Amino acid sequence: MIKIATWNVNSIKARLPNALAWLKEFAPDVVLLQEIKTVDEGFPRMEIEDLGYNIETHGQKTYNGVAILSKSPIEDVSRGLPGDDTDEQARYIEGTAFGNLRVASVYLPNGNPIDTEKFPYKLGWMDRLYSHVQTSLEDEESIILGGDYNVIPNDDDVYDPNAVAGDALTQPESRARFQAIKNLGLTDALRSFNHAPHQYSYWDYQRGAWQKDNGLLIDHLLLTPQAADRLTDAGIDKDPRGKEKASDHTPVWCVLDD
Repeated sequence: MIKIATWNVNSIKARLPNALAWLKEFAPDVVLLQEIKTVDEGFPRMEIEDLGYNIETHGQKTYNGVAILSKSPIEDVSRGLPGDDTDEQARYIEGTAFGNLRVASVYLPNGNPIDTEKFPYKLGWMDRLYSHVQTSLEDEESIILGGDYNVIPNDDDVYDPNAVAGDALTQPESRARFQAIKNLGLTDALRSFNHAPHQYSYWDYQRGAWQKDNGLLIDHLLLTPQAADRLTDAGIDKDPRGKEKASDHTPVWCVLDD
């Protein structure tokens, strides 16, 4: 079996002790990281490589940044989401692990405030992702697109829909694009096993959100049909969110037959 997880670490340097402890304990085979918040040269490779991981990064100073960790070699790596050569934000990396499993780490734009240029950028990025997924599906490969999608798919995926009514994460345009991407034929790993409302992957640092379980579900693992055929389990690991100096996100994971 192959255990795959996605985790927005909110700065790999700030969370390194937590990340190392989690990698040792949870022992995922592949990890898709978002918001590493460092240039490639600044990524703490040695400490993570010592745990048996190969590493590929697409970094950026201070903001964004994505990475793939894998206990197998990572091959055929591509950085950046196709469709806009002028986009300098490091939000997408993909590669092949364990021979025939294509994995992508996705950090979709937040889009707030919605009355600024950030919201059209988010929607345009989602349109590019749709096109890329559509093209990728033609290869009929096992592909997992995991990451922080910055979309709350349904009102049941947030502690209080009214509290986020004006947020880019819940706008009809955002939700419709996310659903359109899934409608291409992708399976939401978590929702294949857990249909209960109020399953969260993110809790704000403010107003005691973690303690009150005032969360959002914005981290998702989307699988092509070939990957979904191998899916045996999925869930959310809340333990890292309860640690000292935790990221505001926690890992979402799935298991595939190999």
